[in-house]
Amino acid sequence: MKMSRINKRYLLLAGVLGLVAIGLIIGAVRPYKRALGAPPAPLPTVEVVDARQKDVPVYKEWIGTLDGFVDADIKAEVSGYLVEQAYREGSFVSKGQLLFRIDPRPFQATLDQANGQLAQSQGQLEQARAMLAQAEAQVAVAEANQRRTQLDVDRYTPLAQQEAITQQDLDNATQNNLAAKAQLQVARAQVETARAQITAAQAAIKSATAAVDTAQINLGFTRLTSPIDGIPGIAQLQIGALVSPASGTITTISTLDPIKVYFTASEQEYIDFARRFPTAELRQAELSQRVLELILADGTVYPQKGKFYFADRQVDVRTGAIRLAGLFPNPGNSLRPGQYGRVRMAVRIQRGALLVPQRAVTELQGTRQIAAVDENSAVNIRVVKLGETIGSDWIVNEGVKPGDRVIVEGLQKIRQGMTVSPKPYRTK
Repeated sequence: MKMSRINKRYLLLAGVLGLVAIGLIIGAVRPYKRALGAPPAPLPTVEVVDARQKDVPVYKEWIGTLDGFVDADIKAEVSGYLVEQAYREGSFVSKGQLLFRIDPRPFQATLDQANGQLAQSQGQLEQARAMLAQAEAQVAVAEANQRRTQLDVDRYTPLAQQEAITQQDLDNATQNNLAAKAQLQVARAQVETARAQITAAQAAIKSATAAVDTAQINLGFTRLTSPIDGIPGIAQLQIGALVSPASGTITTISTLDPIKVYFTASEQEYIDFARRFPTAELRQAELSQRVLELILADGTVYPQKGKFYFADRQVDVRTGAIRLAGLFPNPGNSLRPGQYGRVRMAVRIQRGALLVPQRAVTELQGTRQIAAVDENSAVNIRVVKLGETIGSDWIVNEGVKPGDRVIVEGLQKIRQGMTVSPKPYRTK
């Protein structure tokens, strides 16, 4: 029993000594391998570009909303039931083309009634004119009778004084003259009455004519036509609906070529622009030369260039922004009202701007950094101050010099001071 325990201890000690000997042999062999030229671990490969200077346009971007150049709301001017929709929604319509029709029968009946009243008033006018002619003729007869009886009175008066005739003859002549004067007054009154009837008839004709015109206008309002060339939207009311001037917009037609884009600039931007161009003439001349670009919702740049259209008369007190508008050609009406995009415009030229790719810039705890490779291929990580973006590049204001080799690809593999293997950046 005692011998077996001693043998186990010897065996355990021998095993430990064997492992130590193997470790010493391996440690002794490694230096010999290095001396024989074993290959070192490869350096990390990074792709670099040279920071370059260039005169570049500096752009500003604003969120824009598209709208029709002219938006015409189609509303009912009279009350009635829609009986026809004469266009296909979303299709192009021409100015004057029929869009909707309201039941015209009540308005046709009103027009017929107004025409009948007009004809009646015209008949009354002719009747009054005939009465005037008859009254004027009676006046002429009465004037002739009165002149004759007046002559009798004038002749009989001296004869009666001379007692050449009886007093009765003179009295008869005088009474006849008075009767003739009364008849003349009656005839003249009939003339005035006839003239008054003519005036009333003429007034009735004017009123009836106005009623006819109103009825014709209302009948015309039963045809809802397009006031412009454009594209109508979806109809808000369908055939059979009762419409009235209070029923709201039935549809809207928009002129889409050119199309209008609204965007807002800050009050500070407007002040800076107005300070650089202090007169309305200078501002107009400058804006007429500016070219607008439209970046669509999918990030693509609309191929047609736009121009500045107008600035609103006031700054919005709630947002501190001023509303601007631009016009873009829209052949084929591919752009539609309600779309969103970004309006981009070059606001100035920055001379000798230092550019690096946006991919080369990283952010750490709120600071922007780039990694450059020096002449010994060592990594130097720097904090930089950036300006505006130009396409896929950043303008660097501080932290980079012209010609610095900036790492674009492989940033995840590097650290400060590491030696790397730089290669030219290949644009993806």
